[in-house]
Amino acid sequence: MFERLFVANRGEIAARVLRAAREMGVEGVAAAARGDGGAGHLRFADRVQALPGDDPRAAYLDARGVVEAARAAGADALHPGYGFLSESPEFAQLVEDAGIAFIGPRPDTMAAFGVKTVARRMAREAGVPTVPGTEEPLATPDEALALAEGLGYPVALKASYGGGGRGIRVVREPGELPAAFAAATREAAQAFGRGDLYIEKLLERPRHIEVQVVGDGHGRVVHFFERDCSMQRRNQKLLEESPAPNLDPALRERLLADAVTLAAAGRYRSAGTVEFLVAGGSHYFMEVNARLQVEHPVSEMVTGWDLVRLTVELAAGDRALPDPAEVVARGHAVECRVNAEDPRQGFLPTPGQITRFVLPAGPGVRVDTAAAAGTTVSPHFDSLVAKLVVHAPSREESRRRMLRAIGEFSVGGVMTTLPYHAFAVASTPFAAGEYSTATVGELGAPPPPPREARDAAALAAVLAEVMGEAGRRATPARPAGGRRPRHPAMRGPYRPGASGAFHEL
Repeated sequence: MFERLFVANRGEIAARVLRAAREMGVEGVAAAARGDGGAGHLRFADRVQALPGDDPRAAYLDARGVVEAARAAGADALHPGYGFLSESPEFAQLVEDAGIAFIGPRPDTMAAFGVKTVARRMAREAGVPTVPGTEEPLATPDEALALAEGLGYPVALKASYGGGGRGIRVVREPGELPAAFAAATREAAQAFGRGDLYIEKLLERPRHIEVQVVGDGHGRVVHFFERDCSMQRRNQKLLEESPAPNLDPALRERLLADAVTLAAAGRYRSAGTVEFLVAGGSHYFMEVNARLQVEHPVSEMVTGWDLVRLTVELAAGDRALPDPAEVVARGHAVECRVNAEDPRQGFLPTPGQITRFVLPAGPGVRVDTAAAAGTTVSPHFDSLVAKLVVHAPSREESRRRMLRAIGEFSVGGVMTTLPYHAFAVASTPFAAGEYSTATVGELGAPPPPPREARDAAALAAVLAEVMGEAGRRATPARPAGGRRPRHPAMRGPYRPGASGAFHEL
């Protein structure tokens, strides 16, 4: 097993990996960018290593700087989390060239699956159905117009590189295509450094269903069942569940088998996700996310497997890939992504300081977060604050448990998507398990809360302010609550030095 694991990320996913490292007896090293005031993950680390540079966002994206920090920390393994450099084959190669184990796919696998047109060709060659479209980048808008005529409108222009819903434009008639081509090219270039596009037939109201896979890099792949990720706004997922509701058993088996076939053909290593669109009783390959996904806890809850731990153990050669018979799905899980966004204002980000953070509890409830009261949600990073996950024996029990947990989850100081989650989980389409990628747009914004709920929230805010003021008035001789203050060295194993670097106490 590794001795020291460097986590090249921040926030919730960094905390998740650091927790797993501690359970395995591996020393966890957190990356810290100067000026990143919202880096709540640092308190979960055994050691903290400063990243070079003064721009916090640029620091997490500086591949050579991150590798330099990992080497300075004496790490023998690195986990990239998701986002940032997690899907950069160049970064993965730099890590391996430095003699550090990369907890993720091999660089060549990432490079192949990272180009959507190449991944589509690999799927076709493996016998996995794809959405009708192109396997080569588009050269000009005129070429796109000619292809769209053959495919039939509506069509979608998509970035060949990257993902996350960016670089996509829907075109419903020929006159829209030139402007859409320019906009998608521009957005793709800004987001991924390459403006290449491809075109495919647009499936109306499809379901977005993905399969969690883990491979050993030698052609053996095991699936950890599927997740329905269709509840999306602007191609960004809001909540997920497993298993996918109302999915024909025969279709489910084909989805799972095709995901394993494609991942095995690419000699996939570590955790990844094979994503499909489902429409009219058929499934179509969409893309491979060559990394751990935000929604991996859903699969962990239904299978009982710790996917982070499993991938670290596989990378260390500490265990073999489990037999498929060992991976069994039980019950039902739902995950809500709690973002600092205002769902009544088009999900605009709402950065700021969290003043109240009360987590739900009880059987089958899990919250993955690095946030706490006093944490700052930075405008420079993704707005994800926490992932609320529930598990129960049946889907309806899981849905009701989620509604209860949302009601207990209280966040002050910033607007969050919690009101939308309560609205969506209680909605008729979700309750019936009959929803698609269009459902969020069709539901619209949640209604304002009833007066009694607003009064309760106002009272909670007043009480939080009163308690905070009492704490500020407390002195070392007479602390609030009558408790003695802890010595600074007891508040955590690390503190910032005068230079901004981190020093071990």
